[in-house]
Amino acid sequence: MPRVVVDVTLKPEILDPQGQAILGALGRLGYTGVTGVRQGKHFELDVADGTDESVVARIAETLLANPVIEDFTIRPTA
Repeated sequence: MPRVVVDVTLKPEILDPQGQAILGALGRLGYTGVTGVRQGKHFELDVADGTDESVVARIAETLLANPVIEDFTIRPTA
């Protein structure tokens, strides 16, 4: 059974308070060189052989992501 990964992230124009908090914490912990952080969601779906990527895209659009404020990418795993 193949596995597909769907990563969901906020669109670039949407403020990411959690990413901002992580960035601030990195500085307080002494980490330098990181200039931005964006957080997101990671989903792994086990799908039947031959499942079309368009089916996974519909799942992502209707259940996993909010298309108004989020983008998603789909990729098979090895």
